Amino acid sequence: MKLVYRYRVKSLTGLLNKQVRAVNFVWNYCNDRQKDALRFGRRWHTGFDLIKLTMGCSKELGLHSGTVNDVCQQYAKSRSQSRRPYLRYRGRKSMGWVPLKGRELKREGNAFRFAGNTFRVFHSRALPEGKITDGTNFSRDRRGNWFLNIVLEVQAPPARLPVRGVGIDLGLKDLATLSDGSRIAAPQIYRASEAALAVAQRARKKKRVAALHAKIANRRRHYLHTCTSAIVGAFDYIVVGNINASGLAKTSMAKSVYDVGWSSFRTQLAYKAVKHGAWFEEVNESFTTQICSDCGAVPDSRPKGIADLGIREWRCCDCGAAHDRDLNAALNILRRGRATLAVGIPVL
Repeated sequence: MKLVYRYRVKSLTGLLNKQVRAVNFVWNYCNDRQKDALRFGRRWHTGFDLIKLTMGCSKELGLHSGTVNDVCQQYAKSRSQSRRPYLRYRGRKSMGWVPLKGRELKREGNAFRFAGNTFRVFHSRALPEGKITDGTNFSRDRRGNWFLNIVLEVQAPPARLPVRGVGIDLGLKDLATLSDGSRIAAPQIYRASEAALAVAQRARKKKRVAALHAKIANRRRHYLHTCTSAIVGAFDYIVVGNINASGLAKTSMAKSVYDVGWSSFRTQLAYKAVKHGAWFEEVNESFTTQICSDCGAVPDSRPKGIADLGIREWRCCDCGAAHDRDLNAALNILRRGRATLAVGIPVL
């Protein structure tokens, strides 16, 4: 199992700012060679072809040879994944990124040594024993702070028995409604900071705007980490509906969708479940609000479509059960997850 540990770098940031310009130069060089191949009808360059073309430039650019090789391989990989003939050039507005080979990074107490330089970090949490693998890199955020992202290979924990299960229905008024009846309120962090953002934007204070956006993102991330850690600690298997966040972000609800952070919530649940040996699954949530969680019927009294979004409580005309809309959806999501779990585990 691979985990990523992130530490903020507090020394040699000037060196990293210099190296990121060299990394961008290598990336743009690879992009130019790809355009040459397209222009003359040649075979497209692979990562190994680009490594051969950049061989011997590391000393001139002030980069480690492993960093140059990683940039070439990442360029070829990104071009293949995006299915584009060439990619965008990297410049000053691009996010700072300096990749490195995992074997080249050495621990030195609470600091790390790479390419003859010792990088001191804010040691916010202990780094467990394990093999540092490729994918490790330095990255810079919009405020100019550098971070060391360490990809560590550790032993996977034993899987827990799926005894306590929970279904989760995601929403805007409540971030999540759990099948046990509890609810997680939506924090609305961006909404609370809109007035301060508007003042800073009208005054054209770019640094203040960037600082406010960073504060909003940090508060939202902290809130989601608190909620997801509590859920993973309380339940053995977790089932979430596959709500289309990107699709709803194109509607009039876009601001609320981005503010609530559905995608980050599901991502955190997924990797924390793996980290702690729990079970996680996303299921199709279609018609989960319209199916009666008691009798399994699709009654005529159910709330239908977008027109009935305002109906939060309804009664099944077949069995007479009264339902809260979100809780009913969470129960149906849990039932669908149990069906999939029973197929995958012979004991069940």
